[in-house]
Amino acid sequence: MAQHLEGVRVALTGPRKSKEMSILVEKMGGIPLVRPAQGTVFLDDRNIRDGLVSWISDPPDWAIFTTGMGLDALFNMAEDMDIATQLRDVMAASCIAARGYKTVNALKKLKLTPLVRDDDGSTDGLIREFGPHELAGKRVMLQLHGETAPKLVAWLEEQGAIVRQVLPYRHVPPEAAELEQLLDEIIRHELHAVAFTSGPQVRFLTAYAATQGKLQQMLTAFKEGVIPASVGKVTANAMREEGIEAIVVPEEEKMGALIVELGRYFAANPVGVRGK
Repeated sequence: MAQHLEGVRVALTGPRKSKEMSILVEKMGGIPLVRPAQGTVFLDDRNIRDGLVSWISDPPDWAIFTTGMGLDALFNMAEDMDIATQLRDVMAASCIAARGYKTVNALKKLKLTPLVRDDDGSTDGLIREFGPHELAGKRVMLQLHGETAPKLVAWLEEQGAIVRQVLPYRHVPPEAAELEQLLDEIIRHELHAVAFTSGPQVRFLTAYAATQGKLQQMLTAFKEGVIPASVGKVTANAMREEGIEAIVVPEEEKMGALIVELGRYFAANPVGVRGK
């Protein structure tokens, strides 16, 4: 494998597949540094069960889905509760909105078609696509994925919608010491690139930087030498919302593709990056 990452120090912020990503970085000559910016992800059974009961007993006018994985979790639980057919019927009878192409694909498997969709996976894009639709007085069920969406909820409520939320997963922040190490390495330019694989990683890091009074220093480092990389469009949008513009984003939203794309970037842009 070409040594496109020779001498490049790459921080891997995702807890999933960090070993596999590290091996790939090493094969390309790079130096992988596992720096978790996200803790363990827990399936929140109680939240799902309560949400499904509410969904079926009081069907919403709109169902908004934000992740394909979260939608799958809902139906896996519905199968266990023997209410999957009821759930799908209720969904089919409501207006559906989807954020992100993976969510759209998950709906397609259930033979459900969104009336509103934003394939890039951004909250701003989803809000924009809602433009022609009247939401005043409408009951909305919002499926999230491990973290709240205050901007989307606030916008829906401003439109007069009555919002309920179900979060199939809960994201847990990493230890403060781990975030401190990553933040300091970014600010001191001890890293050549930081590879983000989910929105929560970005938000946990920026929130921590803000509490330490170092957010602007971090954002400046990302603009002046430390290369921010994203696994795909959804994470890139989360980065943009936090003030970080992803420089490297692979076409194929996979972790391996992210490392390969990083290699291409550093092969084409070696000057002023290596050797810091």
